Amino acid sequence: MAHFAKVAELSARHPKADGASFEYGTAGFRTLGDTLESTVFRVGLLAALRSQSKQGKTIGVMITASHNPECDNGVKLVDPMGEMLQQSWEAHCTRIANAASADELVAALAAVVEAEGIDVSVQARVVYARDTRPSGPLLQAALEDGLAALGAEATSYGVVTTPQLHYFVRCLNTAGTPAAYGEPTEAGYRAKYTGAFLRLVDGRPLPAPLHIDAANGVGGPEVRKLAAAAASPYLRIELHNDDTQTPGRLNKDCGADYVKSNQRAPAGLDLEPGARYCSFDGDADRIVYYYVDEHRSFHLLDGDKISTLVATYLRDLVAAAGIEDLQVGVVQTAYANGSSTSYIKDTLRLPTVFAKTGVKHLHHEAEKMPIGVYFEANGHGTVLFNSAAVDKLRHAAPQSPAQEDAIRRLWALRDLINESVGDAMSDMLLVEAILICKGWTPAQWDAAYTDLPSRLLKVVVHDRTQFKTTNAEQTLTAPPRLQDAIDTLVAKFPRGRAFVRPSGTEDAVRVYAEAATRADCDQLAYSVAGTVFDKAGGRGDRPAEFI
Repeated sequence: MAHFAKVAELSARHPKADGASFEYGTAGFRTLGDTLESTVFRVGLLAALRSQSKQGKTIGVMITASHNPECDNGVKLVDPMGEMLQQSWEAHCTRIANAASADELVAALAAVVEAEGIDVSVQARVVYARDTRPSGPLLQAALEDGLAALGAEATSYGVVTTPQLHYFVRCLNTAGTPAAYGEPTEAGYRAKYTGAFLRLVDGRPLPAPLHIDAANGVGGPEVRKLAAAAASPYLRIELHNDDTQTPGRLNKDCGADYVKSNQRAPAGLDLEPGARYCSFDGDADRIVYYYVDEHRSFHLLDGDKISTLVATYLRDLVAAAGIEDLQVGVVQTAYANGSSTSYIKDTLRLPTVFAKTGVKHLHHEAEKMPIGVYFEANGHGTVLFNSAAVDKLRHAAPQSPAQEDAIRRLWALRDLINESVGDAMSDMLLVEAILICKGWTPAQWDAAYTDLPSRLLKVVVHDRTQFKTTNAEQTLTAPPRLQDAIDTLVAKFPRGRAFVRPSGTEDAVRVYAEAATRADCDQLAYSVAGTVFDKAGGRGDRPAEFI
């Protein structure tokens, strides 16, 4: 096809390594940065086709590996409303990334055009950005060649957070419509979210400074700009781990994933009782909070705790506003702590559904709710207001000053939330606003419920594809009889729960367990891991029995 005339020429600059294999998943493509050049070039081609398939709407491309080590990198596509790429296109991405030659690549592109009914005469529009990884400039150059090969109108936003790029895409595609989202610039992003934050907290007692671990990533300089834009004593920050220049420091012993996984403070922070702390990940789309008590014991406030805090505040505001049939709901994954689920159902009395692991699955479920709150336990999440909820807010007729104030706060909360994707900076402002409005300390927030002890283990297996799940990945349907063995083990422990799910990137399975005590939890986790190893082809060392 004439439309692909330049593909072979520019593809030759970015050859695919023999034997290399790539798969597009929830996080896009992600692997060692020095192996991704051909893939990122091809993502440029895909972005152009995706834009043409959407009649020229702007598509985003982000070069990032989020919380992964600095040697890794990745690339993902952003759809017109700032959401993750439509799942049906993931197979197109994988096929094109793995084409072995220029001829195969052109044939694969032509197949996408035919399968999707794409009018290639439409002008493609793509915006792109990257994080601070050393491999970023090389991969960006490969992306630009891919965009040029199909004549896309391309705009670089430089080095920004992943959620900022999602925001820009949504703003560009809604400009001039009733759903206009904001100004598609960094300044516009900061003005929108800090403005909503200040509307919510105005007149409340001033908080102590917030300590932020920026994971030595792009979130450091960006949150500094955010605080400067707010220019308010309501947003005073102390920044830690904000070195984006020294090689090897990105996500090293710091960041949201480190804190969540290790249940300890990041390097560079000496925690003081009474102070508030939070950590971003390397591209600032995840956030977790934490604190130490008067005995200097560490307490994590993860995505489950953020979800329940936000859901509680929204529920109370909706009730205060007097708006009937405006339901707040919560979406969780199987990794959500069982205590959080019980609290949402039994104390908050809010509807709760489970989704498969991966933000795209939670986002899809949250869209079905009038106001859907979703956070993975790792701290990645947001809140969605559907069109019916927005209409109810727009037509609400307050009968008292209290109702009027509650409606005003609901509007401000909606403006404060990045509805396109989980956003560490937006979520930070959301948590801070709620804590300020409630006058709560981290310990008061934490006191709502106590997490059950939990343990996450990995078991290396010969073939992860034999593991099949249902019930939002909480129940195995294959291998045969393995779920029965797990159920027998779980029944031995008070408040026991365990599940096994295959990894999406390696021949391994994840084993999650929780129980009433730490000893029971660990024994359950290792017992299930050992059973999986014995009955489903474990490799390497058998998981050590709990002693």
